[in-house]
Amino acid sequence: MTTTLVPAEQWLQSHQLSAQEVDCVIALMLKIIDGKCKMNELDKQLTRELYGHCRQQPTARLEPQLHQLIAAALESPDEALLALVYEQRVLAETMISRPVMKGFKARLRQEGLLPLKQPAAAE
Repeated sequence: MTTTLVPAEQWLQSHQLSAQEVDCVIALMLKIIDGKCKMNELDKQLTRELYGHCRQQPTARLEPQLHQLIAAALESPDEALLALVYEQRVLAETMISRPVMKGFKARLRQEGLLPLKQPAAAE
């Protein structure tokens, strides 16, 4: 089964994100910047696009000031900023349970924002 991918801006017009899901997007951005995200490059790009369109939405637990840190780290990722990103990523991961994050990523795949995972090919 293939799903047609929808651009993030268009996807957000017909899909609401909860405050907890906005937290998940922020956590994913921190993971991407920190180099700890295991998503493939397409998934990372689509997540960056989603972040760009939802960063003004309210969060549940993560502080809105993280947007300033993310912007600064994307613009000029120096050692001090990357250390702060690491700390905030770890903190975010303690605030968002793994099942919540996995469920959020599964929703993005099922609803056409991220591509469906392909089964591993047998060797």
